[in-house]
Amino acid sequence: MERFETIDISGDAGIRAFGASLEEAFVNAALGMYSLVTDLERVNEAKTLRVEVTGDSREGLLVAWLNELIFHLDTYGFIGRRIEVLEFGEHRITADVSGEEFDTGRHESRLL
Repeated sequence: MERFETIDISGDAGIRAFGASLEEAFVNAALGMYSLVTDLERVNEAKTLRVEVTGDSREGLLVAWLNELIFHLDTYGFIGRRIEVLEFGEHRITADVSGEEFDTGRHESRLL
């Protein structure tokens, strides 16, 4: 099964995530988002970050999840390669995200 696909949204890039479960779709949404930044095959699993977020709805939880990952990318340069979900519910996700800090010498930036 395809994990995600990149889509064009009025000249911008987006992703459509897939999964056999909502939990798997959340993981694939995060990996798809990271793939817009760089080639994930070049990202090492040097560090693991525990991420815990809540949301008022499934949609709100997805937004909170991706926003938290974007926060760590923008603030600390952390980009994930592997995600292990520890807890997943209607309004909460806890996961270990393994990756490393973005390295301009090794990671080609796909962002403009």
